[in-house]
Amino acid sequence: MATITVRGLPDEVRDALKRRAARKGHSMEAEAREILADTIRADIQVPNALVALHLATRENPVDLELPERNVEPPREVF
Repeated sequence: MATITVRGLPDEVRDALKRRAARKGHSMEAEAREILADTIRADIQVPNALVALHLATRENPVDLELPERNVEPPREVF
């Protein structure tokens, strides 16, 4: 298991983490670990849709047929 140090954590974030951990009966460290793991797990399970599209089409690009562009006059003239 790895260890990280978080520097520059605002006091209000630390205090909120402490309260959240106390409500769940966890240590602050265990609560921070759970928050990080849940957040990263969500990114791994459901990656960003645009990143997934890019990765899927990088090897097999998609050619899209663009419609002809036309400019119509405004429907109402004021």
